[in-house]
Amino acid sequence: MKLAPFNVALIASLASIFAWSAYRPFDTFTWFLEVVPVLAGSVAIALTYKRFPLTRLLYGLLWLHAIVLIVGGKYTYALNPGFEWLKSAWGLERNYYDRLGHLMQGLVPALVVREVLLRTSALRPGMWTFFLVLCVAQAISAWYEFIEWWVAAGTGEAAEAFLGTQGDVWDTQWDMFCAFCGAIFGQLAFSRWQDRQIAALPMPRA
Repeated sequence: MKLAPFNVALIASLASIFAWSAYRPFDTFTWFLEVVPVLAGSVAIALTYKRFPLTRLLYGLLWLHAIVLIVGGKYTYALNPGFEWLKSAWGLERNYYDRLGHLMQGLVPALVVREVLLRTSALRPGMWTFFLVLCVAQAISAWYEFIEWWVAAGTGEAAEAFLGTQGDVWDTQWDMFCAFCGAIFGQLAFSRWQDRQIAALPMPRA
């Protein structure tokens, strides 16, 4: 299957941003941990593109989520310069870039799960699909918190920038709540758009 110009543009721009982030990041170990999901997701998309192409909406949201992760890796989530400016200008207690990251961690995986379920199962748009997608998105968020815990336990202080708690004892709970909100918002905001694009796609190959 030939790549659509839209997808070519996404790939080219993402590759450029990735190369920029890899040049002298704030902390190389943190950068690697943050961009691993982008690399893994890119491989998965490349391997399934012909057999199971996704909607244009979902490719665009995956691209946006990847940028959030890559920029987070470049500066770390606790020191993002744009959100540092907001912190100073608004007198905030912390850098809130990590909250954005976890909102995206709920929003985008939720729509990935929703699209896969609607295209490969008997589920249809509605209350039960909404609920199941929300549950899976929360499970993904919880699993990511487990990964942060294991990395911190295994590497000690080297993972401090990766955790990005900024002294907040409730950081893990806030992260999961942000993902929860993102999954709800994503479904409410994009479901109909996604449904229209799913209807235009060919049936997935076995």
